[in-house]
Amino acid sequence: MKVAIIDYGMGNLGSVRRALEQLGAEAEIVDTPAQLEDADRIILPGVGSFADGMRHLNRDGWTEALVRLTGEGKPLLGICLGMQLLASEGSEHGGHAGLGLVPGRVVHLETMDCRERIPHVGWNDIHVRHPEGNPSAMLFDGIQDGTDFYFVHSFAYQAERASDVLAQVQYGIPVTAAVGRGHVMGTQFHPEKSSRAGFRILKNFLEFEAC
Repeated sequence: MKVAIIDYGMGNLGSVRRALEQLGAEAEIVDTPAQLEDADRIILPGVGSFADGMRHLNRDGWTEALVRLTGEGKPLLGICLGMQLLASEGSEHGGHAGLGLVPGRVVHLETMDCRERIPHVGWNDIHVRHPEGNPSAMLFDGIQDGTDFYFVHSFAYQAERASDVLAQVQYGIPVTAAVGRGHVMGTQFHPEKSSRAGFRILKNFLEFEAC
């Protein structure tokens, strides 16, 4: 199993690669879109702003490659900022178009009337939703309600379709913890930093059977 981890200048790459290698995958950090062609799976990690993330993806040809390859059925997992970039648009530093792979909008937690401390940093338990008919729900196979994962974020994903929300976290208000549509998935939390449960998420992604 060959997994390409995209290096687009926004990322927490080493810990993701080490986690995948511990799970037996051949994990490679790639810095050109052409290197995605022969990968079995793609991971889009990231920390930082939506605006900067999309600027890097657009500038270096990643956007076109990701839209094409996911359109051909190649599984993709976005992590933290990488999940947010799956959305149609983000409001950080003005309005910016996203990849549009899981339609929705990324907004600041304050605009959602969140009264908790921002950024949201630390371990929180999630609620797994198991949306019927969504193949990407298997990302949470073996994960119980109330399992803790590690979060670091100030912005939140508002999916257009409730069936695209795989999990939520309660942070004063319900906040999207994971999204998925078909073979495109994303986690707001960091699975590579979330101990055994996070490794189970990555294992499930590796074992996902694309349609």
